[in-house]
Amino acid sequence: MQVPAPFEYERATSVDHAISLLERLGGTARLIAGGHSLLPMMKLRLANFDYLIDINDLHGELGYIEAGPDEVRIGALTRHRELLDSQVLAAAFPIFADAERVIADPVVRNRGTLGGSLCQADPSEDLSAVCTTLDARCVIRGPGGAERVVSMEEFHVGPYETAVADGEMLVEVRLPVRPGCGSAYAKVERRAGDWAVVSAGAAVWLDGGVIADARVGLAAVGPNTTGIPEISAALRGQEPSEALYEQAGAIAARSCDPVTDQRGSADYKRHLAAELTRRTLRRAVERARS
Repeated sequence: MQVPAPFEYERATSVDHAISLLERLGGTARLIAGGHSLLPMMKLRLANFDYLIDINDLHGELGYIEAGPDEVRIGALTRHRELLDSQVLAAAFPIFADAERVIADPVVRNRGTLGGSLCQADPSEDLSAVCTTLDARCVIRGPGGAERVVSMEEFHVGPYETAVADGEMLVEVRLPVRPGCGSAYAKVERRAGDWAVVSAGAAVWLDGGVIADARVGLAAVGPNTTGIPEISAALRGQEPSEALYEQAGAIAARSCDPVTDQRGSADYKRHLAAELTRRTLRRAVERARS
């Protein structure tokens, strides 16, 4: 039987309390909410911490989805099920429902959180690809209530590594709202609920039938969740067309850096990156037009 190394358990009663515990305990502590990624890694001794700080009691502070005129704000403790059921997200960013339907299983979706998914920083993580696609900003809070806001590219420093320092925690994700937006997500997996072989998200903003802006985010094709600025540059100012989607797919294939593993060869993953980019862009444009 696999069991983690011994650790001490703390239960935070507020965000400020959680941060004070992190500040006092330093790198020997880790926050836990759903625990569906952290605990398996601890059982395998791939991660070891002296303290786990349970933040499930903070849902009242950090479990929200709020729509404003210019952005949607999501608390870091918002659970997958809440993201899937949100009418706010369904209207503004249908990419969330696309992704949440293929994340793990109901048990994970009922307990796992947005913040936990992003802080795990797994290169195959679905919501990291979604947030990269939507140009999300991450709000990190530290001692004394000090906050800093970073982009997704800045947030993910490397595989399983984020910009969140000792004594800090991710508290909120902000998604900019712009008119004419359509978004979509697609994933190839070996079996239902599995990690992605490759996944892709696309967001398109139309203005007068022309692409004013576009973003594509890929997962499982490199050391980090990958945004591809070259695709954005190629699509801006163009009318949507199959030829344009083909061009974007070709850019995705040559821009990613997959490895051959048990899920497939590098060439196969490049093929999937191209195909999923085409599919999600096509679907995003359809939604932007509707």
